[in-house]
Amino acid sequence: MHRYLIIIESTATGFSAYSPDLPGCVATAASQADVERDMREAITLHVEGLREAGFPIPVGSTSAAYVEVAA
Repeated sequence: MHRYLIIIESTATGFSAYSPDLPGCVATAASQADVERDMREAITLHVEGLREAGFPIPVGSTSAAYVEVAA
């Protein structure tokens, strides 16, 4: 099993998401829950496509952290 970080951003019409470890793998949806679900499906299909094409499956290596600064 692989774990991939997804970045979720709000847009004017909902949410978009992408995975830094899987270039080109993106999703958009009306809600955050929907974009998370759609990204899970997009990642699954992306990895299956890489496997079928004989390409290596990237290992999730991106991490995220928050930092606090005075406003």
